[in-house]
Amino acid sequence: MTRNFCLWILLGLGACSQPPEVRLFPADLYPEQLSAWGVVVRRGDALVFTSRAQPYELNSPLFSDYALKLRTIWLPPGTTAAFNADEAFDFPTGTIVTKTFFYPRVNGASPTILAAWQGWSGDVEAINFIDHEIIETRLLIRQSDQWDALAYVWQGNDAQLKITGAIRRFEIELDQQTAKLNYLVPSRNECAACHATNHSTGAIQPIGLKARHLNRSYPGDEYNQLSIWQNKGLLSGMPSLDQVQKTARMEDAAASVDGRARGYLDINCGHCHNEKGAADTSGLLLDAHTRSVHQLGYCKAPIAAGTGSGGRLYSIVPGQPDASILIYRLEITDPGDRMPELGRTLIHQEGVALLRQWVAEIPGSCIVEA
Repeated sequence: MTRNFCLWILLGLGACSQPPEVRLFPADLYPEQLSAWGVVVRRGDALVFTSRAQPYELNSPLFSDYALKLRTIWLPPGTTAAFNADEAFDFPTGTIVTKTFFYPRVNGASPTILAAWQGWSGDVEAINFIDHEIIETRLLIRQSDQWDALAYVWQGNDAQLKITGAIRRFEIELDQQTAKLNYLVPSRNECAACHATNHSTGAIQPIGLKARHLNRSYPGDEYNQLSIWQNKGLLSGMPSLDQVQKTARMEDAAASVDGRARGYLDINCGHCHNEKGAADTSGLLLDAHTRSVHQLGYCKAPIAAGTGSGGRLYSIVPGQPDASILIYRLEITDPGDRMPELGRTLIHQEGVALLRQWVAEIPGSCIVEA
């Protein structure tokens, strides 16, 4: 029995019980409990999603204080998403995207971040409420006129809608040290702020559901996700797979440092730092499509960084991570100056190490004008 088959037995069918029935709600009638949607529910100690939901993973996921994430997408029967080479796919009305955030436990104790844990591995037998602290499930719902974003916080047997967000406080273990974590569940407005990748229109869009991020196999499966979506009729208009862009995975030692760093910046920063995003006025563009080294930050002075510059002159100083504003803002946790602004309170040590290596290997130097 393959792991992918086990996936549908253990998660999709809820240990051979009747799968949940998906329901759609208009924006003015969103339910208070996550189970009303029927996409992700708790059954006993297991987290279960409907058999028609498609689990997916990204090449380089957004860093969220080391939380693990289980992602699914559900399309109404008989509908398909339209392929887009650069932007998020065009999904039909009624599409529901879920992202569940959780941490592993150790011996049933408080949530713990394991140094050896490399992210979501596809080992579905490990997803339960005994071995994991399952914190929240976020939804993106495609209404007829727009996308909408909601966060549900798990309490007991169900998750409750939290329009204004929430804080979960617990201790974690990171690099054999215990630290306090104030886990921030975003408010509805904060969700919209990140997902409004076009600052002019303010329209919410999925961030990870782009071809370059999805172009990979699901953990434990040998087949490419995009090919599976196409074969299942969930995706139309895709060219041959060798023509589809692919971002490098951060942990892929076989990929170039430049490719891994650019993939990391694209998913973590590019939704704001692009030519249409909320940070477009900064002139610092960190999405995958940027080719100008100056727009990427090489020897680029900040427009209005204030204390966020850390006293450094340029966003990126080739060969000098310690002189680069980009590195400084990723290494601080002050809410007023850290980057990204939302979604993290901790420093992503592995991500910073990658970007430090990237900057250190960039050739050239900056000329300081008198």
